[in-house]
Amino acid sequence: MKTMTGLVSALALTVGMATTAVAETSMGIVVKIGGIPWFNAMEDGIARRAAELGVDAEMIGPVSADPALQVQAIEDLIAKGVDVIGVVPNDEAALEPVLKKARDAGIIVISHEGPGLENVDWNFELASAEGFGEAHAKLLSDKTEDGGSYAVYVGSLTVPLHNAWADAAIAWMEENRPDIKIVGDRYGVAENVDDSRSTALDLIAANPDLKGFLAFGSQGPIGAGRAVEERRKTGEIQVMGPFSPGQGRKMIHSGVLTGGYMWNPAQAGEVFVTLGEMLVEGEKIESGTDIPGLGVVEPDVAGRDIITDNLLEINAETVDDLAEKGL
Repeated sequence: MKTMTGLVSALALTVGMATTAVAETSMGIVVKIGGIPWFNAMEDGIARRAAELGVDAEMIGPVSADPALQVQAIEDLIAKGVDVIGVVPNDEAALEPVLKKARDAGIIVISHEGPGLENVDWNFELASAEGFGEAHAKLLSDKTEDGGSYAVYVGSLTVPLHNAWADAAIAWMEENRPDIKIVGDRYGVAENVDDSRSTALDLIAANPDLKGFLAFGSQGPIGAGRAVEERRKTGEIQVMGPFSPGQGRKMIHSGVLTGGYMWNPAQAGEVFVTLGEMLVEGEKIESGTDIPGLGVVEPDVAGRDIITDNLLEINAETVDDLAEKGL
């Protein structure tokens, strides 16, 4: 009888342990594209914060910036039954149906760089779209004394936040520097170094008065900078935008890249995990809530947006320190 009692107790303990293991929060964060420095840093942040909180979190980076690949990755996470899905969208409209499916299945959905998404619990930003776009426009203006023309890059024509930054930058330039005209509208190449470079080479050849590139997308400044260097236009054509300091530090010091602004993608990765765990635990996000990585927030509850100001300036004085932090 004692033996039987012991077996029952051991079985109960085993079941309890299994239940505890299953109860660990699980989440998957789907980013725009894998294998580039920006999202490598985000993945580091996700892993670090997950280890601190005891959360099972993974980042999924598609092989290309194709919205269909993001949809498939989210479908896979729904099938796995994760507690939280995070996403950095390439195309908001393409993701809405699958994100609705996730929420209908009881999965918490968090986005970053997706201020227009409807089927999310919360979207968070480390910079306002208007402020980010205008900061880069002002930098272009400051570095360009005479009139001429400039080009605008975005990751693709469907990346919501990149296009919001571009809208803000273009509007600021039109109002404050009408002597510097935009070339075309905008070019959706800034998630690919080679596409950014080849487009820049074409634009430089076709526009003798080209004075700058506003490249929104972490590979855009790098590719445009390479083209400027090849055409020996360093100092004549300004190149600015968000990029990985580790990837662009040499180009900053050589003057090929003018600089730009960014936030810490590793910090954004940490916020995905932190916010996801807070929501799983039933914490309410409201005015005055302190979210590690974001600080004390004043959320737009109706729009489900959390927007903070955590901009970092990239220039010759800051780039080495930022790069040495692994960014």
